[in-house]
Amino acid sequence: MALVVVGSVAYDGVETPHGKVERMLGGACTYISLAASYFTEVGIVAVVGEDFDPADRAFLARRKIGLEGLETKPGKTFFWSGVYSQDMNDRTTLRTDLNVFAEFQPVLPASYRSQPYLLLGNIQPALQQSVRAQMSALRLAGGDTMNYWIQDYREELLAAIRHWDFLLINDGEARMLSGEHNLRRAARAIARMGPSTLVIKRGEHGALLFHQDRLFAAPGYLLDDVCDPTGAGDCFAGGFIGYLSQGQAEWQDLCRAVIYGSVMGSFCCERFGVERFRTLTRAEIDARFEEFRRITEF
Repeated sequence: MALVVVGSVAYDGVETPHGKVERMLGGACTYISLAASYFTEVGIVAVVGEDFDPADRAFLARRKIGLEGLETKPGKTFFWSGVYSQDMNDRTTLRTDLNVFAEFQPVLPASYRSQPYLLLGNIQPALQQSVRAQMSALRLAGGDTMNYWIQDYREELLAAIRHWDFLLINDGEARMLSGEHNLRRAARAIARMGPSTLVIKRGEHGALLFHQDRLFAAPGYLLDDVCDPTGAGDCFAGGFIGYLSQGQAEWQDLCRAVIYGSVMGSFCCERFGVERFRTLTRAEIDARFEEFRRITEF
């Protein structure tokens, strides 16, 4: 194992213009680890309830995702449901039941603590900081956050990201965190907070990479049909850190990691939930990476 992923394993109920699924495997940790598993060995740290389906556990195991840190507690698994707008750029949350996730206190198994790579999913900043402190030999660590943590837990968040190498957020979150509307100035301000690398995820419009005053812009991948965008941002994160977990993190590696992140996010959108990962192959991933290369060459 090389990469540790911490976050939520959940069940989702989703409605899009393409249909409705009442209950499907989801959660940030699930999407991140599935995407990353095509590049490196992954171990997850999460909590589920007694209702967690053994078939879903088996699916994760088939992807060779380490489950030693997946804790089962009395009660039900985190559940979220929502409905997407016609263009799927907006969604409305219908229900959020934290269930056993409400008391999540991540404790890393001993075998995880010496691993070199860490991705912290969107959880409370104090928990992110506690996980980072449990690891002794990190080469690269970073994660995700959201406007709720930025606004209401700012000091905790600043204390956590001070020790991160990279941060993955959207443009609105970057502006909120930095206090700067201009994204170049926002990136410089965030670098002073700790993370030397900032990736701004922009959904269908692609992603921006900022690192030491350098900028790389990646387009979004145009699918014929977007079935379900749930988890696409987390799959981007999984592709990004999964690629970097193979070795170096120089400028060209970071740029390639952004493209692989975009590739993994695009595959996620082709089916509901995690369904695309049941058949996806590394050959398909590399073929789409080359397609990205062709459409960005000039």
